[in-house]
Amino acid sequence: MFTIQILEALKEVGTQTIQGLALDMCMHLANKPINTNETVLETNAFERMRNLQLLHLSHVRLDGCYANFPTRLRWLCWLQFPFDSIPVDLPLECLIILEMQHSSLRQVWKGTKFLPSLKILDVSHSHSLTEIMDFALCPSLEELILVDCTSLIDVHESIGNLERLVYLNTKDCKNLRMLPKNMGMLKSLEKLILSGCSNLEEFPVEMMKKMVSLKVLEIDGILISELWPERSSTILSSFPCSLLELSLKGCNLSDDAFCKDLSSLSSLRKLKLGENPICSLPGFIKGLRRLDKLSFKGCNRLKSLVGLPKVHQTMSVAGCISLRKVTTLSPEPWSATYTVDDNWNLVEWQYNYKLEPIDRVDVETIKLLGLCNLESMPAIRMNSILFSHPKVSPVQGLYEYGIFSTFLVGNEVPGRFSYKSTKSSISFSVPLLPSSHRIRGLNIFATYANEENSNNDDDWHMVSNIIKVSNKSKGLKWIYCPLFNGIPGDGEDMIWLSHWKMENETILQCGDQVVVSVMTGPNKLFRIKEFGVELMQEHQNNMMISTQHNTKSDPNYPFVIGGDLSMCEHIPRIYCLGFDGKIVEERWFNRLIMDTDEEDTEGQEDEPDYTIARTRAASNNCGLRGWKVLLTAAGLFFTLALVVRSSISQKKKRQ
Repeated sequence: MFTIQILEALKEVGTQTIQGLALDMCMHLANKPINTNETVLETNAFERMRNLQLLHLSHVRLDGCYANFPTRLRWLCWLQFPFDSIPVDLPLECLIILEMQHSSLRQVWKGTKFLPSLKILDVSHSHSLTEIMDFALCPSLEELILVDCTSLIDVHESIGNLERLVYLNTKDCKNLRMLPKNMGMLKSLEKLILSGCSNLEEFPVEMMKKMVSLKVLEIDGILISELWPERSSTILSSFPCSLLELSLKGCNLSDDAFCKDLSSLSSLRKLKLGENPICSLPGFIKGLRRLDKLSFKGCNRLKSLVGLPKVHQTMSVAGCISLRKVTTLSPEPWSATYTVDDNWNLVEWQYNYKLEPIDRVDVETIKLLGLCNLESMPAIRMNSILFSHPKVSPVQGLYEYGIFSTFLVGNEVPGRFSYKSTKSSISFSVPLLPSSHRIRGLNIFATYANEENSNNDDDWHMVSNIIKVSNKSKGLKWIYCPLFNGIPGDGEDMIWLSHWKMENETILQCGDQVVVSVMTGPNKLFRIKEFGVELMQEHQNNMMISTQHNTKSDPNYPFVIGGDLSMCEHIPRIYCLGFDGKIVEERWFNRLIMDTDEEDTEGQEDEPDYTIARTRAASNNCGLRGWKVLLTAAGLFFTLALVVRSSISQKKKRQ
């Protein structure tokens, strides 16, 4: 049934009971044989709807007299309004909300129209609108929305008398040149959006100081440094201290635009500085202790962020292609959701990870892993769950959680490993060491290749490989998924070589039963061909000079094994390193943390009398012999389903 027929039918029934009516003719017009963008109705179709309070019209034209139109309207939403002004006889005295987005308005009213109850006026995307009415006619106005009114040149000066106005949005009014100077009288204004008003001839600095209730200010795309080059360094200090959210994207602000003393902004919770030519962290940000959201998105000259304060919810450095290093004011691991977006130049985020070329890794670590001929190592293809695309790179060293990892092309594993397996796990007991020695940690390697029919190009961002170390005697377990991985080429093998620092006596002690497992991620891109473990020890004579290897010297200390990993402890004494156990599907997470109970006795030793605790110190008389390793026969097959972190619920933005 057509809408016109519906309206005719409504005339014959109890139309006086109707309080709300919506006529969206967009879909109806698409099916009409004649090309038109509106449906024409007569105003008398609404005459009997005396109690109508909400009317929503879209792509509708009303012809006729409004003398008998419903007088109790509280909310009128008329999209694609077809006239250049609102008819003077349209009864709107009781109106509270007026929405006319995408209208043909040139002016809101001709003459005067007193609207004592009007609280919200939205004429966004009315491209022909050239003037706004005298605001003295709507003294109760609380929200004024003029988004994308591209023909609007100025705003009526009477706006300063709107004592109840809390929200003003002139976003993308590209021809707006002047704002009334009496806007400073808007004592109730809480949110002001001027973003995209690129032709403003004067920035309302002085009036802004007087807006004592202003909480949100967005001025994206206004070139402050070009409009007032002599004052650009002091403009920010003129912002009211009540601000909680500030957006300055694309304002052409360089480092010298931020004066050191911006204590007036100490209450900020949300700050956007994207698309500005800054090279380093503006000093005033270090004093912001309440930040929930911080964005440098698109700052392609930004090289470092030194002294970053804690960000509680989200932070973006997407598009910061020159950014190499992030350091923080206080020890703090990943405490928010971070967006980095394909910036392979970002090689260090303090307390989280550090990448460095293998030839720059300290000599002691190189010796621990038996690496040599560093200069001749071929480049590898790397992926990361942080970035959107893989990259071919020289061999890198990765530091995370007190674990050092590197990835090498080939299947010839450097160094010596006492015990190797092609099964699912290796089990051993920590031997009794001479009093002159201490445990340094574990060396673990895995060789892997592409799984048949896998597609690395599609699944680069998935969890690739996982190492699990369990101290069954102490009930401790670490499950490690590195942020970065090496991707083997077709027909190639890749070696994952890692050293786990475990110097703390509470981690490994004589007699502890240890199980080490290596497994593939849920996408099963790779298959593990072989892995091995070696318990490393150190002579007391070397302990004093071994500062490079000391846990406290690790770039991520204290957030390392044996330090403070409480943020990774999603189940008591089980630590998820490199992934969030809270977002893993429960049944697969249970499989991941489970140990196999069956053990295989056919494990092989490199040498029958070769000790798993091999000393790399100069002294060679402290070997321990007679060790056997039990290899588990039951393979642990699992699928790990990662789910997307639930986005933080946000207040709906007005457009």
